[in-house]
Amino acid sequence: MFFERHEGGERAVLVHLEGQDEQNREDPHEFLELVRSAGAEVADFLNISRYQPSPRFLIGAGKVEELRGLVKSAESDLVIFNHVLTPSQERNLERELECRVIDRTGLILDIFAQRARTHEGKLQVELAQLDHLSTRLVRGWTHLERQKGGIGLRGPGETQLETDRRLLRARIKQISKRLEKVRSQREQARRARRRAEVPVVSLVGYTNAGKSTLFNMLTESAVYAADQLFATLDPTLRRVELDDIGPVIMADTVGFIRHLPHKLVEAFRATLEESSQADLLLHVIDAADAERMSNIEQVNLVLDEIGASALPMLEVYNKIDLLEHFEPQIQRDGNGVAVRVWVSARDGVGLDLLAQAIAERLSEDVVQQSIVLGHDEARLRAQFYAVGAVTAERIAEDGRQELDLRLQRSDFNRLLKREGWQLERFLEQHTLQ
Repeated sequence: MFFERHEGGERAVLVHLEGQDEQNREDPHEFLELVRSAGAEVADFLNISRYQPSPRFLIGAGKVEELRGLVKSAESDLVIFNHVLTPSQERNLERELECRVIDRTGLILDIFAQRARTHEGKLQVELAQLDHLSTRLVRGWTHLERQKGGIGLRGPGETQLETDRRLLRARIKQISKRLEKVRSQREQARRARRRAEVPVVSLVGYTNAGKSTLFNMLTESAVYAADQLFATLDPTLRRVELDDIGPVIMADTVGFIRHLPHKLVEAFRATLEESSQADLLLHVIDAADAERMSNIEQVNLVLDEIGASALPMLEVYNKIDLLEHFEPQIQRDGNGVAVRVWVSARDGVGLDLLAQAIAERLSEDVVQQSIVLGHDEARLRAQFYAVGAVTAERIAEDGRQELDLRLQRSDFNRLLKREGWQLERFLEQHTLQ
């Protein structure tokens, strides 16, 4: 560690402020879930009504006294705020409470640090943590104003704080370089998938909406899934076969949360780009959550931040098993396009409808055409059969083959190019009248 602070603990007193404006409001129930996900034991919960945050403590001096009493009576060694604290507020509170204090951002960072499994995930979390800590280095030190002393070290030198800042900047630079390499490797993999014309479907949504459970059911995988916030951090990609579409890459991604720390979005940009480069987004929504409309709004804000808001999207309302008398269904817009599917990933209900809706949305660029081939075009006929594009075949009166085709426009283009044709010219001469 680059700095000293009070020893950590698992027994925490929680502080939540009511009376915040709607834009900055936090959900106390979600706060409790975050704390439990971090593995802390809730010793006490202090709910404070305050409309004007104090610049020194965030809460008033009287509430600081009350909080000190709760910490002592509960024998707690940690206080967690459900709000973002400035470095000076954290420092002032730690001095008054004589225990460790962290805010909502620090709590989320701790959960991410516990959940990261891959080397890339650990690097991303460390980068976000170092960015967060860089403004808090002053905390806990009592000797930072002193220069290094002793024989050979007299003179200008540098303070201990300056040394720590320099080391921290060097580590941030090193991690950023490694993540840039990861981003480059991911981009190469994406280019390879684009060359192979394999569509990518990315699952996005609020944390604990059931993305990993749905992903496991669709891909027959065993990705870790649990009823807790941020169960998934590291992106997982699987190849599946869909009727009428062929191979599709499914991507499971990290869940979003309201007021997701900006530094986390920056650190996880390489991972989140899997969503921004997708051909279709599956926005998984907890249908039984009373806050689902607010959660949808928060997800859309993050999608906008990573440049994915304009991508085609299919909403998947999950957990209908928690709703009374609700059947799985596909909902369509005025043009008949599937825009919403209601399913239960846990019970496997409605997944056939979801697969159908995904295939429909991905096949919006599918060519369905009846053509006629001459006697000298047997090679082209064999090519259509080889890619599984022929749905029916007949023999015309003049002996030529009539084929009913269904395939992706990109596959059609690529196949015809190999035979020296352009799509428009081919259809002009071969379309069945």
